[in-house]
Amino acid sequence: MAKTGAQASPVVVFSMFMLFIVLFFSFVVSDNGKEVEILLSFKSSIYDPSGFLSNWDSSATFCQWHGVTCNNNLSHVDKLDLSAKNLTGKLVSSSIFHLPFIQTLNISNNQFYGEIPEDIFSSSSSSLRFLNLSNNNFTGQIPSGSIPGLKVLDLSNNMLSGKIPPEIGSFYSLKFLDLGGNVLVGEIPVSITNITSLQFLTLASNQLVGPIPHGLSKMKSLEWIYVGYNNLSGQIPEEIGMLTSLNHLDLVYNNLTGEIPSSLGNLSDLQYLFLYQNKLTGSIPDSIFGLKKLVSLDLSDNSLSGEISELVIHLQNLEILHLFGNIFTGKIPKALTSLPRLQVLQLWSNRLSGEIPESLGRNNNLTILDLSTNNLTGRIPDGLCSSSRLFKLILFSNSLEGAIPKNLSTCTSLQRVRLQSNRLSGDLSSEFTKLPLVYFLDVSNNDLTGNIGDQEWDMPALEMLSLAGNKFSGRLPNSFGSQKIEDLDLSGNGFSGTIPRSFGSLTELMQFSLSGNKLIGEIPEELSSCKKLVSLDLSHNQLSGQIPSGFAEMPVLSQLDLSDNQLSGEVPPQLGKMESLIQVNVSHNHLHGSLPSTGAFLAINSSAVSGNDLCGGAETSGLPPCKKVKNLNWWFYVACSLVALVLLAFAAFGFIFIRKRNNLELKRVENEDGIWELQFFDSNVSKSVTVDDITLSAKQVNGICRGNKSSANDFQFVVKEMNDVNSIPSSFWSEIKQLGKLQHPNLVNLIGTCRSDKNAYLVYEYIKGKLLSEILHELTWERRRKIAMGIAKALKFLHSYCSPSIIVGDMSPERVIVDGKDEPRLRLSLPGLLSTENKAFISSAYVAPETRESKDMSEKSDIYGFGLILIELLTGKSPADAEFGDQHQSMVEWARYCYSDCHLDMWVDPMIRPGHASDVNHNQIVETLNLALHCTAGDPTARPSATDVSKTLQSAFRITSCVSTLKLSSSV
Repeated sequence: MAKTGAQASPVVVFSMFMLFIVLFFSFVVSDNGKEVEILLSFKSSIYDPSGFLSNWDSSATFCQWHGVTCNNNLSHVDKLDLSAKNLTGKLVSSSIFHLPFIQTLNISNNQFYGEIPEDIFSSSSSSLRFLNLSNNNFTGQIPSGSIPGLKVLDLSNNMLSGKIPPEIGSFYSLKFLDLGGNVLVGEIPVSITNITSLQFLTLASNQLVGPIPHGLSKMKSLEWIYVGYNNLSGQIPEEIGMLTSLNHLDLVYNNLTGEIPSSLGNLSDLQYLFLYQNKLTGSIPDSIFGLKKLVSLDLSDNSLSGEISELVIHLQNLEILHLFGNIFTGKIPKALTSLPRLQVLQLWSNRLSGEIPESLGRNNNLTILDLSTNNLTGRIPDGLCSSSRLFKLILFSNSLEGAIPKNLSTCTSLQRVRLQSNRLSGDLSSEFTKLPLVYFLDVSNNDLTGNIGDQEWDMPALEMLSLAGNKFSGRLPNSFGSQKIEDLDLSGNGFSGTIPRSFGSLTELMQFSLSGNKLIGEIPEELSSCKKLVSLDLSHNQLSGQIPSGFAEMPVLSQLDLSDNQLSGEVPPQLGKMESLIQVNVSHNHLHGSLPSTGAFLAINSSAVSGNDLCGGAETSGLPPCKKVKNLNWWFYVACSLVALVLLAFAAFGFIFIRKRNNLELKRVENEDGIWELQFFDSNVSKSVTVDDITLSAKQVNGICRGNKSSANDFQFVVKEMNDVNSIPSSFWSEIKQLGKLQHPNLVNLIGTCRSDKNAYLVYEYIKGKLLSEILHELTWERRRKIAMGIAKALKFLHSYCSPSIIVGDMSPERVIVDGKDEPRLRLSLPGLLSTENKAFISSAYVAPETRESKDMSEKSDIYGFGLILIELLTGKSPADAEFGDQHQSMVEWARYCYSDCHLDMWVDPMIRPGHASDVNHNQIVETLNLALHCTAGDPTARPSATDVSKTLQSAFRITSCVSTLKLSSSV
């Protein structure tokens, strides 16, 4: 028996082994079948327009499917990476989260929407270690529950709302937690401090309130804290100073108060400290200057005071220092000159005094220096450009004196120079007027002297030049070496001689002032070739001769000041026909004859025409009536002087002239619908459009449509019907007449009005194109830049050159038509009618916060709307998108978060993502978003003007290199 048993034992062992093998493989096959079923079920529930999941079928084993990675031993799904695959759909509870062996799950950067399955943290696979659902369109609340073994949880940049669940503290193994870029509310739960293994924490760009939890001191592993762009309040906890592993601390754009805790000086590994845009007070603790690893320190836009300590010398790794927008006093510390890596130094808008340290720049690596709006004295140091990388030098509004240093004259990296409103003296060296990259140069309101007309100017990039308010003399230069000049201000000097005819070649010129000089001779007719000129000021000189009739052919000229000269002759009657001209001043000359009684002269003030021998004009001119001369006597004189043929020719010309003039006057026309008052602002239109054309067009779709083509001139127009005619205020029609005079290449022109007792219509030019909102996602970066610039120019015209300024009102992509040449055409709101459109307007996502509350519009509210359009052009997102909820500033908050903390690829529209398109410049996109964030500042007074917006946008589109983490200085 023993022998028999001994022989049977191997058989039994072998049988048991085979049974184990069969059971094991049955288990594996069973699990594999479950995984395939989950994956195919997931595929069938979503939309895959790019076909990334096309090989998810029986033609290949599931471990070879796109995005699927299996472990080596058991052939189970270990990793599923479907990030940035343009997938769309909702996630269901029995979805991919239940893959039994999954460790890494990444579906970020897609278009998934709906709520995150509520059981995701309670029934998902316990093996899950990495979960990334970021940059989708998920809504609803963050589900409760936890996955104790999870190490990475990223739910950022969705539309998640509600409070952060207290169960978040049960994710004990987390090392990375990012809930930023949502619309989460409430306080930061104290339970979050239980995640003692956490290294990376981001809660930025939500709507969180309350204090920063003091229990953060338990989270010793934290290396990164970013909770900016919320509404957190209270003081910065001293306990943060116990987080000695911290590398990055960002608490920006909150309502934090009190002093900066000195305990932050214990953070010996800290490289980035950002506390800007809070309400912090007191001085900078000395301990901060012991953070020897600091690369970037930004404490700007607070109420910090005291002196900037010389202890800053210990920050030898510092590259960026932003302390602007505080109330610092004392001198600029000399220690700053000993920081070898310092690139960006911005101390503007403080109360600093004394001299700029003499050796500043010699041992630094400066690219941007802004010390403007302080009380600095002394000379500009010689070595500011020793790095040969300085491209932005902003020193305006101080009391600096002496000459412009010679070393700056050879600083070929300079692009933007603002030295105005100081006490600088001396001349502009011949090298300074040949800097090749300078596009913006303002040295106005100093004591500079010299004869600039005798030296060579070669500044090919120059777009803005202001030498105003100095003591320059001699003749004007024939050229500044640039055909790109848009803004030229040479006023308030002692220039003599004549105006160079070559100035007529400045075809990009928009603003031109020579006022307050000693110029003589005639106004060159060539100036009328500057077809983009909006403002021309030649006042307070000794100019003679007649006013050039060619000025009437300048299509966008809106401001003309020729006062206090020695001009003679008559005021050209053609000036009265200029539709763009709004303000004109010809006072104190030797002009005579009849003043035009049309156009800009219709309501001209007496002070603008006094000091001449003029007559006639409107009642407001205060001029005596012209002596009446019977037309019969005049014709008789002509008949005696000319042959009959010439007489007939003049008679015909007079008939055409009067008819054209009459075409622009208010007419009464009767048809079967009653008596109509018809007025056009374009004489060509008056020939092509009748009352019947207008009323017929108005009966088409929705009262706003393309008008009929005129049989005479093939002219097309658009009619807008006015609702409830009897409620239209009496002032409306006089105000609408002023809108009819506006002419700008980026506006939709109002060309006429038509009204009766029962109906009223506005007639607009027909623009063949599409709304910006319809085509935005199809546009290349080059086209988007052109559109942004066009809108900015229109705003600059409306705000700066119209008097009073014109407010757009509802500044949104729905008001922008993009024509076939990619020129944006802005449609203006109607004056005095906001009461009837109030509800729709105030509910618009593009309305500034203060307008929503007060119902009052201003130039700054237009700037806010333009900032939102810029964000939309950059990101492809709209403030009305559901992902931003119903909070009016949520897209702005999201954009601020993205600008400060996200890689560009995470927020820019894929259509213009660098690397995807050849015309995209990374720095241009970053600088443009920078500008957009300033345009959408919560405080209206902090928003730039339309003029500054236009100039800064032009600057951004020409920048070739910059530090992308910079914030735009208010000294744009």
